[in-house]
Amino acid sequence: VACVMFTSGSTGRPKGILSSHRNLVSTVTAQNYGHFGPGEVFLQCSPVSWDAFSLEFWGALLHGATTVLQPGQKPEPALITELAQRHGVTMLQLSASLFNYLTDEHPDAFTTVTTAYTGGEAASPTHIHQLHQTSPHTTVINGYGPAESMGFTTTHTITPATQPHTTIPIGTTLTNKAAYILDTTLQPTPPGTTGHLYLTGHGLAHGYLNRPDLTATTFIPNPYGPPGTRLYHTGDLAHFDHHGHLHYDGRADNQLKIRGFRIEPAEVEAALLTHPHITQATVTTHHDQLSAYVVSSAVAMEDVRRHLAAQLPEHLVP
Repeated sequence: VACVMFTSGSTGRPKGILSSHRNLVSTVTAQNYGHFGPGEVFLQCSPVSWDAFSLEFWGALLHGATTVLQPGQKPEPALITELAQRHGVTMLQLSASLFNYLTDEHPDAFTTVTTAYTGGEAASPTHIHQLHQTSPHTTVINGYGPAESMGFTTTHTITPATQPHTTIPIGTTLTNKAAYILDTTLQPTPPGTTGHLYLTGHGLAHGYLNRPDLTATTFIPNPYGPPGTRLYHTGDLAHFDHHGHLHYDGRADNQLKIRGFRIEPAEVEAALLTHPHITQATVTTHHDQLSAYVVSSAVAMEDVRRHLAAQLPEHLVP
C-alpha cells in the first residue's frame, strides 16, 4: 500500500481507499495524456488527501520536473495566479468550478501554462472556448477518474474551434487502464446507449480500509479480462459515442459532486443528527451549493454549522 485516501461514505463514515504503488506509478509514468519531463513546472492545486495530488506531486518529481507546493488547505485563486506567474508554471490541474473561475476572473493564471486539466465535474464548453481564445498556447484536457482508479482514468484533449463545442467527452482511457459500459446484467451496451461505467486496469485500488463488505460489492470479478482481474463499479452513468469516446451522463445513486469533491449526503445527514436539537435532516444541492434542511427545536444555523465544522472537513459543511 502506497497511501490511504479518504472520500465521503454513504454510511456516515469516510471510506479509506487502499492505493498501491502500482496504481500510482502506472498513472503518472509511461503515459501520453500530458507533458512530463524535467522542463515542466507543476502547481499543486489539490488538497494533499485528494487523489489529484498524486499527479501534481509525483507526476513532476518522477520525471525530474518541479512541483510548486501551495500553502494552506484549499486552493486560492489569487494565490494560484501569483504562484503560476512567479514560478513559470506549465501545468495546472483544476476542478471544473475552479477552472471556470480562473478563466473568468484570473486569466493571467494561464500566462505560462501549456497544459490545463479540467475535471471532477462536468466541463464547461463556454469556459474552455474562452480560454482557447485568450490563451491559445494552452492545451485544455478534460479528465475523469475516481480515487479508486488513482485519479485520471480517461482524458480528452479539446480541439480549439470557432464556437464552443456542444458537448465535451471524458475521452479515452489511459495506458494500462480500461473502461466498460455495461447494463444491469453486466452485458456491454452499444454505442450511444447509456449504461453503468466500470473501470479496470493498473489503477484499481486494493479496496476499502477495513470494509471487506463494501470492497466485495464494489470491486467485482472482471468477466471480460484475465482470471483474477477486477472491475470497479463507479456508480456513474456514461455512454460511448461512435468514435469510441466516453461521455458522462450522471450518477446512478444520490452521490453529489461539488467543486470536484465527492459527497455522500448520508454522511452529512448523520453528522447533523448528532446535534441534540435536530430530529430530522436531509442534504441536497441548491444553486450548485451544498444545502441542508433540518427539523429542530429553536437552534441557530450558525450553531449547526459550528457543530458540523467540528466533525467534518470544510467541503462537507453546507
